[in-house]
Amino acid sequence: MIAICPHCQKKLNLSAKTEESIKLLGPGKSVRLACPQCGGAIALDATMVNAVATTQAVSSLPKVTGQQIPPPPPPDLSGLSSFHAEGKTTMEDVPKVLIMMPSSSDYYLVANAMESMGYQCSFVQSADEAMDKMQFIKYDSIILYSPYKNGALEKSVFHQFMRAMNMNKRRHIFYILIGPDFHTLYDLQALACSANLVVNEQDLPQISIILRTAIPHYEAMFGTIISETNTLGR
Repeated sequence: MIAICPHCQKKLNLSAKTEESIKLLGPGKSVRLACPQCGGAIALDATMVNAVATTQAVSSLPKVTGQQIPPPPPPDLSGLSSFHAEGKTTMEDVPKVLIMMPSSSDYYLVANAMESMGYQCSFVQSADEAMDKMQFIKYDSIILYSPYKNGALEKSVFHQFMRAMNMNKRRHIFYILIGPDFHTLYDLQALACSANLVVNEQDLPQISIILRTAIPHYEAMFGTIISETNTLGR
């Protein structure tokens, strides 16, 4: 252990045994030693020895001269985009449904049923407005009333738009047709109409039960396939 004489400022070496003895001194106690260089009396206590040890430990660290140590990089914030507070969801997580029906009691039956299942409802005034919205908004479900705007389904511009849609986008949309000529939950008729579900308008009082039966059934059948195709980029 090396200490400095306060009189001549010369270094003096303390043996390991002397150092340990000083460290064991109680508070307020010290040891008087004579400097071998100038003979001056030196009083050392435990705090002084510990302070010298700390100074030497710091001075022994490697020094970098002539260059600056670069600071650590900033934290990676990429995970924030996928973070969700517990018990909460973002607007992107809320499924959306586009409803093309005239404003009536039947419309409110359908809208209330979809909202009860957690969907955010959107209403449009025309087929053109619906197609414009679909360019910028991802809808999980679309509901079309077949006589919408006094036209037959075969002549519906929007229905033809849905039938011609690229499958990469179409497979993510649960397309529902409502009208007087459909047989509720008739899968063969839905397939023939390029839809996922058909509902007769007379059965709309039970629309909530119909949706809660059809949508989970569809997700159970095709959810895994859709997820796999997404993974493969198809």
